[in-house]
Amino acid sequence: MADVHEEPSEWEELGRLLKEGGMLSSDWAPAFAAVPRSAFLPDLMWPFDMDAGGSVAVDKRRDPDVWQGYAESDAPIVTQWDDGEHSGTEPGGVSTSSASMPSVVFSMLRDLDVRAGSRVLEIGTGTGWNAALLGHRLGPENVTTVEVDKAVAASARAALERFGLPVRVVHGDGFDGYREEAPYDRIIATCGLRSIPFRWVAQSRPGGIIVAPWGTHYSNADAVARLTVADDGKSASGAFTGPVEFMKLRAQRLPAVDHAAYVKGSVADGDESSTTITERQFVGGRFRPQEFTLGLCVRDCVHVVSTKDDGARPVWFYGLTDRSWACVQFRDGDHTRVWQSGPRRLWGEVESAYQWWDEQGRPGFDRFGLVVDGDGERAWLDSPDSPVPVRTH
Repeated sequence: MADVHEEPSEWEELGRLLKEGGMLSSDWAPAFAAVPRSAFLPDLMWPFDMDAGGSVAVDKRRDPDVWQGYAESDAPIVTQWDDGEHSGTEPGGVSTSSASMPSVVFSMLRDLDVRAGSRVLEIGTGTGWNAALLGHRLGPENVTTVEVDKAVAASARAALERFGLPVRVVHGDGFDGYREEAPYDRIIATCGLRSIPFRWVAQSRPGGIIVAPWGTHYSNADAVARLTVADDGKSASGAFTGPVEFMKLRAQRLPAVDHAAYVKGSVADGDESSTTITERQFVGGRFRPQEFTLGLCVRDCVHVVSTKDDGARPVWFYGLTDRSWACVQFRDGDHTRVWQSGPRRLWGEVESAYQWWDEQGRPGFDRFGLVVDGDGERAWLDSPDSPVPVRTH
């Protein structure tokens, strides 16, 4: 009788690709196989579709095969819009809860480096899938997850119980950690941070590891910080492992910039100058270390890259501590004009930061790191003794 070879499922094929790419380590492979993402997704969801260039609505009740295909893909999937105020099938205004790409999930779990018996605190429960993976690996009694949205927390708790992995789901603000179950061996955040609270360090054991997406208000981009808690428990420090982009911790989200509150009249009302930095040097795709570096150096600043129109592309900078602004106008075949207004010379700060990054050999994410202690947090280049220069206001 001839052997019958079954084709691998899409989930199995994704696992193979993640292993080949180094995202899914061998110690996490059993959890990947035993805990499918599909078990934690709602019937109506909004996966990111590459061809459409955005989120699309998929309803399991109407298109079960399409739904399953997205569930078993390496696509991020939005599961809530507008803090739960959204209704209907069309995408909402702001995505506020999601299931992350499996490649990102397992890369961060690899960074977490859990061991048998590790006690883990997760910040941001979402669908509950990440907590389920941890619960399968470590035992549900060793996992606590905190979710700020009451409805999301309830849905995740129910999904975890249905799956047989009843980890502790706490409705609360993850920025505070969860002191009742401390100390933890590991803390992992599944939301973007603009400040990592020292209380996470205080709730960790010496030698514990904190893994969290971190960035600045300069852009939506994050990088995964992998911090080790010092033996005295007074600080945590470590390098960034790579770029990501997560929904931000709700308490640290910024509202959209009100351009009219900054620029009262014409851009020409600002002080005019020029720059030798070109559009090709400054504007590019996502996840560039240059953009991340500028955010490290130029704090309390948001930048917005406008759509190119008729050969011209303006890039705007808005101060968050006052109404300082700057506009850089890149134009094909012409010199680049700059206008600035307010107490801060924002483009001057950005240009200086760009030059510093260039002088350091254009370092990538892996050369940067972060220290968190009782005085706050400080980014560093190559070692904690070499802080990144923050431009003064």
